[in-house]
Amino acid sequence: MKPFRHQMIRACLGALYFSGAHYALQPIFGGVGAIFMLHHVRPLSGNPFRPNHHLEVTPEFLRETLAHVRARGIDIITLDEMHQRLTERNFGRRFACFTCDDGYRDNRDFALPVMREFEAPLTVYATSDFAAGRGRLWWVALEMVLASADRVEVERDGAIQILDTSTLQGKATAFCDLQTRMRTLPTEADVRREMTALCGRHGIDEAAISRDLCLSWDELRAFAADPLVTIGAHSVSHCNLAKQSEAGAAEEMASSRARIEAELQRPVRHLAYPYGDGDAAGPREYELAQAAGYTTAVTTRKGMIFPDHAGHLMALPRVSLNGHYQNKHVLPLLTSGAATAMWNGFRRFAAA
Repeated sequence: MKPFRHQMIRACLGALYFSGAHYALQPIFGGVGAIFMLHHVRPLSGNPFRPNHHLEVTPEFLRETLAHVRARGIDIITLDEMHQRLTERNFGRRFACFTCDDGYRDNRDFALPVMREFEAPLTVYATSDFAAGRGRLWWVALEMVLASADRVEVERDGAIQILDTSTLQGKATAFCDLQTRMRTLPTEADVRREMTALCGRHGIDEAAISRDLCLSWDELRAFAADPLVTIGAHSVSHCNLAKQSEAGAAEEMASSRARIEAELQRPVRHLAYPYGDGDAAGPREYELAQAAGYTTAVTTRKGMIFPDHAGHLMALPRVSLNGHYQNKHVLPLLTSGAATAMWNGFRRFAAA
């Protein structure tokens, strides 16, 4: 299903681009700016099984994106300056902010050198458990399990189900199935229990993944010292905040901020909700983020920034730089707002 979905999206994006419709749509849907969302920035892997490919772009594509933004006369600014422009209603020039979620080491090794070429600021939302080396990146663990196994046993409703993962198609189908299952389990404890059991059966050291992929506290301190880098918070454990009790969600937001500030000796003003879609962040979480003292908070909902977002600073949308669509033709669709307008049914503005 997902390959067909990607083909349909590519076809729609191609139709938008070659029709030139994005030129006409920009005055309506371009807004005053955009917050670009990334996760990994790293060279393309030769691994044929990459179910998390949507979460990675190459340094070359990031460079092409920055060059395109600059060529359009768009200011690349910090989140602090974006906040100031929104609250002061300073919309003389369009802006772009660049953000990375989770705190991966490749943000330092590959993204930052490209940002330096353009003297462009970058915000990295760090998950404090990942920096401490004890977090659980279950989506990566799931990829590793399926990549290594020709068959996977899954317990459902008290029975064992065998998934054939001997082919690329079988692995892809199993990943979609199990990813959906993990996202829809009632609690984070359920996710951890099932993933721990799955990793245990297939010899995957789940606890080592955050140490292998994410910046440690020592590395974050050096990274944060770069004048182009701002560190934001991404919760303590990267849990679905909407599934937590109110006290639990508040603790995830407040403790993450406090831990990062204590470790880096820098203020933390900006938050990204883990997962960030409508199932993971809503009005309750926006209120809790504001109560925790954040200046802005971003979702993964797709959209440009409009003047009206000055009244919705805890529910800001972003524009995803998606690994499946690393094509120069997509860039004018992203900066014009045409791509997010298409995704949102051509609604100009909708508060998350």
